Amino acid sequence: MSEETIYGNTPCFLNSENLVNNRDKMSEKDIVFYGVPWEGAVTWGDYTGCELAPKVIRLCSARYSCYLPELNHMDMAEHLTMGDLGDVDVVPAQVDETMERIQSFSGEIWKSGAFPIAFGGDHGITYPIIESLTKETEGKVGIIHLDAHYDNNLRSGGDLYGRGSPFARLYETEGVRNESLVHLGIHGPRNKPENGKLAKEAGASTFTIKDIREADSLENFSKKIYDIASEGTDKVYLSICSDVLDYAFNPGGPADGNGLTPYELVTMIHEFASMGLCGMDYVEVYPQQDTNDFSSHFVSTAVLYALAGVVKNRQSDQAEA
Repeated sequence: MSEETIYGNTPCFLNSENLVNNRDKMSEKDIVFYGVPWEGAVTWGDYTGCELAPKVIRLCSARYSCYLPELNHMDMAEHLTMGDLGDVDVVPAQVDETMERIQSFSGEIWKSGAFPIAFGGDHGITYPIIESLTKETEGKVGIIHLDAHYDNNLRSGGDLYGRGSPFARLYETEGVRNESLVHLGIHGPRNKPENGKLAKEAGASTFTIKDIREADSLENFSKKIYDIASEGTDKVYLSICSDVLDYAFNPGGPADGNGLTPYELVTMIHEFASMGLCGMDYVEVYPQQDTNDFSSHFVSTAVLYALAGVVKNRQSDQAEA
């Protein structure tokens, strides 16, 4: 491994600094990227391979700068120091061991004070990431969950930690304030009646694709969502499943129609980050289904919009100080 690559010819995300052999430098960084190449023990034969996403997302990111002309010509590299910590050392088919390793790995980043951005892997990774956050937070944690689906099944084919179950586990997590957990962008018949019922019983809020489309403005709507997620909490975390996007824009994700456009998604990501997030993840990209890697390429754009929001939030805090 060279200083420029994470492994093989895989570069650090967005050409950030390689921290794999320099973990002590993590606390010096504003942003830390990491991968969780995990697809759980229970999955589906026609949608498999998301454990490849961290590698392909990094490879795609190599063609991009950190400059967004459409956001007031902001260059995130001028404002933020960034590093790539590599991947969690997952153990294939060993669910409990892998959950512990994800929790331990992400816990180190929370302790460092950096803003972590995780690349899945399946959505099951979100539970141990947020569980580790609750252990480093005195108060409660709020969650904004962008997804076509609730992912709150009590089990995924018998697996407590499968990709369809992380939010059922988070409902049970003491450090999460369920009333500040927002399922956002939910749509489509791959949800089941019991999913909506479980969310309601837990105290979580649901805003569907229809609610987003009928909002007076994405900016005002995003503030409404953030206000719910931040009420009674010390930290707000953002979790994004690729299938919240319409399949026309997400060929490397589960086939869900009537979803968000890229503009709708990045606008909300930017707004949430501008109001104050503590970290985020982007999951469920399946590179082998996407000949041109469009879905993997889009992750860089989504992350840069989040980073622009982080910069804006910090500038606002400095102005108020």
